[in-house]
Parts: sequence; C-alpha cells; structure tokens
Amino acid sequence: MLKIRELTKTYSSGIQALREISLDVPAGMFGLLGPNGAGKTTLMKILATLLEPDSGTAEMNGVDLITDKHSTRKMLGYLPQEFGLYPTLTAEQTLHYFAKLKGVHDKKERGALVDALLERVNLSSARRQQVGGFSGGMRQRLGIAQALIGQPQLIIVDEPTAGLDPEERIRFHNLLAETAGENAVVILSTHIVSDVSSLCSQMAVIRQGAILASCTPQQAIDQLEDSVWEATVPREQVAALKSRHQVISSQMFSGQARLRVISKGERPSEKFTPASPALEDYYFDLVNQRERAS
Repeated sequence: MLKIRELTKTYSSGIQALREISLDVPAGMFGLLGPNGAGKTTLMKILATLLEPDSGTAEMNGVDLITDKHSTRKMLGYLPQEFGLYPTLTAEQTLHYFAKLKGVHDKKERGALVDALLERVNLSSARRQQVGGFSGGMRQRLGIAQALIGQPQLIIVDEPTAGLDPEERIRFHNLLAETAGENAVVILSTHIVSDVSSLCSQMAVIRQGAILASCTPQQAIDQLEDSVWEATVPREQVAALKSRHQVISSQMFSGQARLRVISKGERPSEKFTPASPALEDYYFDLVNQRERAS
C-alpha cells in the first residue's frame, strides 16, 4: 500500500500544482485520471523522487519516498511521459545500460535479464535494431522494459498510450495488466478514460491539483445508474438543449449531434432514451460540475 498524505506543490510561477493530495493506493493497477494540466505529472515526479513537494508525505512498505530517495529508487520503476533514448543504441544495448544504472553489474546475469525483458515486451526480434528507428509503440514497450528492471514494487507510468495506434495500445494494456499481477503498485497516470476503464481496479480523479473522487471504476459507474440519457438531434438544436439540460458529452456524426445528459429520476424530454452509464459519463460529469462551480 502506498500512502500519500497532504502533498502540496506550488511552482515559482505561482501555479499551485497540488493541493493537499491524500490517497491510499493498493497493490494492482491504479488509475490517476485527469485533464492535461491537472497535476498528474507533478505528483508522479514527486513519487519518483524527481521533484520536491512543499509539504506532505508519501510512504510505502516502510520507506519514506520523500526523504529516503536512495531506498525509493531501489524499489521504483518509472516510465515518464517524455522518455529519452539514445537513438544510435540498439534495444539490447539500451537495456544493458539501464540495468547497469540499476546495479546489475554481473555481465552474465545482466544478459539473462535483458533477454527475458526483450522477450516479455515482444522486442526480441528487434534486439539489434537502433531505437532511433522504433515506432512509438516499440519505444513505449522498451520504456516499460527498463521500468521493470530490478522487480520494482512501485511502477509509475505517465501518459503511456498517448500517440499509440489502437493495436499498440492493446499490446501495451496487456503488458501493464501482466505487470500489475505481481503484487506491485502500478500507477497509470492518464487523461484517456478508456485506459482506466480497461485496466484499473482502483482509480482517482484529479483536477486543478485536487482529488475530486477516489473509488473503483464500477462504483463510479453505479453512481449514475438510471441517470444517463441519450438523444440524436440536429446540430442547430444543440445550444438550446445544452442550456436546459446537464449535458456531459456531445459528439457530431453525419451532420447531427449525439448528446448524453445526466438527469436523476426523470426523463429530460421526449427526445431522450435511457442509456447505460459508462466511466466516461462519470468523469465528464464530475469535471464539468467543478468547472460550473468555479
């Protein structure tokens, strides 16, 4: 269990990136969901010992992640949003380099580890290919391979599927799901709701540096039972309907708009039919509520 208590961070520019963040993160896959600029990357960097908070604590397995950086890094695997690679190194050379940095100095042991990691992330056939020629998905798989060196107890992946095509996203999802089955805490920081819905057993929503909710994806969906309605209407009716109803999403197709609205207890109008709630409905409704309040 990772325990975060009242973490606060304000940058020198005056932007308050984190506002007394408190979370309990159990073993398994945990989704940190929020729009761009919500504070996700700031929190990930603090947990990865790359940034100092102004105040607050983070503790896991008896290790203070804020003050004991050496012990934290020994138990950490980290795939940042911007993952730099040496383009002229091969995949094999890259993993040897990271393994050395993580203290695997025995050449035979390191070779066996690199072989196992390349096989695990399905890059064995590309082991001697220079990583400068890798696709986005191959780079991300190599990134998670380096994050798994040393069997880390805390794995942090920041926006890992942004820019990946659908096939690569599925591969990466499967790889993360396998990793989370090993009693590690895996934090998936993302703005892509479907990633959390597909992968995570627990989640939290963050916006403007504050935690809005922490629950399971199913608990989130259950809160909207019998409250989501859908209608397909001409484009020119959208503005009027938005003014009268709590619209959570609007999608255009074939010159018309598909609206999804929240209405607890009653049908919004004859235009609308009941719809099964989804995690996206919960997320958009929660974020939009806070936007209206602010």
